[in-house]
Amino acid sequence: MYRTHTCGELRLEHTGHTVTLAGWVQRVRDLGAMSFIDLRDRYGITQLITDEHTSGEVKAILETLGREYVIQATGKVRERSSKNKNISTGDVEIELSAINILSPSAVPPFTIQDDTDGGDDLRMKYRYLDLRRGYVRKNLELRAQMAHAVRSFLNNEGFIETETPVLIKSTPEGARDFVVPSRMNPGEFYALPQSPQIFKQLLMVAGFDKYFQIVKCFRDEDLRADRQPEFTQIDCEMSFVEQEDVLCTFEGLTRYVFREVLGQEISDFPRMSYSEAMERYGSDKPDIRFDMLLNDLSDLVRGKGFSIFDEAGYIGAICVKGCSEYTRKQLDELTEWVKRPQIGARGMVYVKYNSDGSFKSSVDKFYPATELAKWAQKTGAEPGDLLLVLSGERKKMQEALGTLRNEMGNRLELRKKGTFSPLWVVDFPLLEWDAEAQRYFAMHHPFTSPKPEDILLLDTRPGDVRANAYDLVINGVEIGGGSVRIFDSALQAKMFDILGFTPAQAEAQFGFLMNAFKYGAPPHAGIAFGFDRLASLFAGLDSIRDVIAFPKNNAGRDVMNDSPAPISREQLDELNLRLVEKRS
Repeated sequence: MYRTHTCGELRLEHTGHTVTLAGWVQRVRDLGAMSFIDLRDRYGITQLITDEHTSGEVKAILETLGREYVIQATGKVRERSSKNKNISTGDVEIELSAINILSPSAVPPFTIQDDTDGGDDLRMKYRYLDLRRGYVRKNLELRAQMAHAVRSFLNNEGFIETETPVLIKSTPEGARDFVVPSRMNPGEFYALPQSPQIFKQLLMVAGFDKYFQIVKCFRDEDLRADRQPEFTQIDCEMSFVEQEDVLCTFEGLTRYVFREVLGQEISDFPRMSYSEAMERYGSDKPDIRFDMLLNDLSDLVRGKGFSIFDEAGYIGAICVKGCSEYTRKQLDELTEWVKRPQIGARGMVYVKYNSDGSFKSSVDKFYPATELAKWAQKTGAEPGDLLLVLSGERKKMQEALGTLRNEMGNRLELRKKGTFSPLWVVDFPLLEWDAEAQRYFAMHHPFTSPKPEDILLLDTRPGDVRANAYDLVINGVEIGGGSVRIFDSALQAKMFDILGFTPAQAEAQFGFLMNAFKYGAPPHAGIAFGFDRLASLFAGLDSIRDVIAFPKNNAGRDVMNDSPAPISREQLDELNLRLVEKRS
């Protein structure tokens, strides 16, 4: 056999045993009379040692070793005189009696250790080497633990794990599809699924009652830290349930995974409406680990001769505790920060509520201390606090203030890793109006049911209709989302009509689902968790890349295998495709 033990297994109780290990050489230290080899595998690191008693044959092989050589080593376990408390095997070492090189290695392009000298691009190019690092591997091991816990919970709850197709029909709603040409059907294309939405609803029509799948999904979107072109969902659907049934079940799943994987108990899952989340936090995925809530000052500050406020649809403020000593330089930097295109504010007003009770603001000319004191009262500010104020179009400025709130939370270290505060955001708008397209789009997807009490508004005020939808948010990250589905054919037809589908278009795109509903569709609802996001949250990471074995970069490329890549003329001909020259 190649090994009797792993490199993370040996302890003092193995002293005197002859063992064989196999793994990668992390480093070799030659001290003349003695040499040390750190041997690494997935399970840990074990120190090997040679001294004056070691055979010449072993020493000769040792002289040829380099970093990342794969070797087999045999020797006797002995207690270390200088113990290393940083590794699990730090009380013992192996006195080498035989060594065998299984595979030599070129000099790696960066050091394979937690504190590596490799930059992001280099490590992505050599991802198979990066995955040898304990730091990265532990993230993948954590992900595997989480998947096991998810399956364990859902299996015990009676869910059936069912695979759905990967080659499906393209649909017009939502993000852009990745499309796949069909060789056997010239001029026709499959799409890769953005989610298994329609198929899991069909499984409910089929009577499966409870479905789940840990499934790959695909969206051709611009990338960011929490988004990849291919991603993984914990996808679920249930029959004969209402919203409360779904929320209770998946609170249970969330608690179970936190307990089993992190050993943490999660107690409260408060509920918050979308409108409340936007008014108080400026976000539909609020981080409730800290306060610093938004305050609407509009009625309080208009009509005082300050045209920027007088002409604004919304004037909102956050109170930043203990920051009245911010310098002009710091405030100017924050002003430039909120003026960035991704934030979109035209400027920022500040008010310092000084420790001595006096006020200093950037609008002293228009608002005397007596007026600023009213601002302080409205926002709950106390001496020593700082008010930051933005103005403009309501929804845009609420979102800008929400982003500023999170930034100040980061700067003041209020968003502590390892602390988890979940909540459900509910009662989203069913529809969003697109001024450019001059029509409504579904905020979630076309199969989301309106709140029963709002159905009558579909004919008169469709923009006011609330969705029977819900998102699970943890620490300001949208972890999962879902909805109660439409299962009534007439209501679904009305929804398609509001979204601008003609009956023929609806039939062409979704006719098979509508036909299925004619044969007895149960009330059903579902949810999908972003598994990559949940794993990165558990690992304490800001990006999902390091919980994915082989991720893409920010340009959607796999720099390791250099994809996407051109295909041959023969393949293009087989697929009845031709390349169009790019215009310069």
